[in-house]
Order: sequence, then C-alpha cells, then structure tokens
Amino acid sequence: QVQLVESGGGLVQTGGSLRLSCAASGRTVSDHSMGWFRQAPGKEREFVAGISRITGITSYSDSVKARFIISRDNAKNTVYLQLNSLKPEDTAVYYCAAVSRTGVLRRSGDYDYWGQGIQVTVSS
Repeated sequence: QVQLVESGGGLVQTGGSLRLSCAASGRTVSDHSMGWFRQAPGKEREFVAGISRITGITSYSDSVKARFIISRDNAKNTVYLQLNSLKPEDTAVYYCAAVSRTGVLRRSGDYDYWGQGIQVTVSS
C-alpha cells in the first residue's frame, strides 16, 4: 500500500508559478512510477506528467510541456510538479498517482494509488 498526500496548491495569477508536492508513505516513490493528473470542472481527468521508476524518464502532455517539470526526491520520498507560466486553463484539481510498474503511464486506469487531490486556481 502507498499513501499519497498532495500539497502546495492555491490561487495564483496568470504567469505565476507553484510547486506541488506529493509525499508518499507506506512504500517508497523509487519503487513506483509516478504521475500527475488533473481534472477541471465538467471535464475528464487528464494526464499531466509522469516519471518512471528506475530510469527516471519523464513525459508531459502537450499542453504543459516546457512549462511544468516533474521531479522526484527519493531521500524525501516525495514527487514534485513545478508549474510555471500558469494559465487560467491550468485551473483544476491536481492528483498524484503511483503504480509499481516501469514506464511513464498516461492512462489513469493504469495507476493503483491516488492522492486526495489539491486545487490549483489560476486567475486571469
């Protein structure tokens, strides 16, 4: 079992930055491939970024590529998502997810463990 807790969300103006954290307990993030997803009101949950266990390979959705950065600190058992150049369309609840497989998995159904989600609101 892996428990995931997100933090770092909030309200920010267009063009601003935030750093989301996903703290894991129960198992280590190094044993899992990790993903960040988001869900805006009335929309389906969508893949944002992922980082593979073992290889550390990362991947991003086209909508956030070059603006967001996913990283992992194994010593702190935490995964981060740095959000830069934020836009109003980035407003959503952001979720951290984990799976004990290698690779960057883009489907929400591929993940076994989820955090409770955290709100990010970008004002125009």
